[in-house]
Amino acid sequence: MKLLRYGPKGAEKPGLLDADGRIRDLSGLVGDIGGATLSDEGLDRLRRLDASKLPEVDPSVRLGPCVAGVGKFICIGLNYSDHAAETGATVPSEPIIFMKATSAICGPDDPVIIPRGSQKTDWEVELGFVIGKRAKYVSEADALGYVAGYCLVNDVSERAFQTERQGQWTKGKSCDHFGPTGPWLVTRDEIADPQNLPMWLTVNGESRQKGTTATMVYGVAHLVSYLSQFMSLEPGDIVSTGTPPGVGMGMKPPTYLKAGDVIELAIDGLGRQRQVCIDDPD
Repeated sequence: MKLLRYGPKGAEKPGLLDADGRIRDLSGLVGDIGGATLSDEGLDRLRRLDASKLPEVDPSVRLGPCVAGVGKFICIGLNYSDHAAETGATVPSEPIIFMKATSAICGPDDPVIIPRGSQKTDWEVELGFVIGKRAKYVSEADALGYVAGYCLVNDVSERAFQTERQGQWTKGKSCDHFGPTGPWLVTRDEIADPQNLPMWLTVNGESRQKGTTATMVYGVAHLVSYLSQFMSLEPGDIVSTGTPPGVGMGMKPPTYLKAGDVIELAIDGLGRQRQVCIDDPD
């Protein structure tokens, strides 16, 4: 299934994409795409629905982030060896974990807002996975059973805030609209192998990133298990798993986003996003 949320920001409704690519309304059947809806039982109930009998939604509607009520937005750094090389870093011996504020989450086609004072706003196409049931001290062999599904994430980053200011990466990752997520949450039964998904990103129509999750250092199963040793993962938590090479900071010379730039990105089977960059209106 491809689950989604649609409507004005802050008032999104739950929906799904049917076999013909039409948006169908799930209002009245589930409260939202989050919490118990993401459990195996909740997803099984949705699978039994006849989507053709659900109300059809205007295809021009805005799509919001595909998951509601996200408790944690966890990111993995330097998780592609070729991306680590382009940034001058070494491949970490264990996953690098940092948090992205949940207030950064926005819809897949909402604008990327370049924050006040930014000189180095950058792009990162990433595979995200969403937890479906509480995970604590999970074995790698059982880990994928705790994943509700997968989604596309643009881990937008301000590199000066991230690496040239004191403290942790979080402040360079958490600006408003730095977490476009969706368009869909694709349930795990539709993704045969999360470690074999081609991905790409363009800026103003020019190719910037082209890679595959096959080159991830630490795969999804390992990450679920690893993270669950340090914290409980709860339904609706999102983990963004790192980016392949081709980010702006790795270009020669480094190249960053400015107002008017258009970012497009996709992962096979997970849909695509399009964002126009704007200066912060606040």
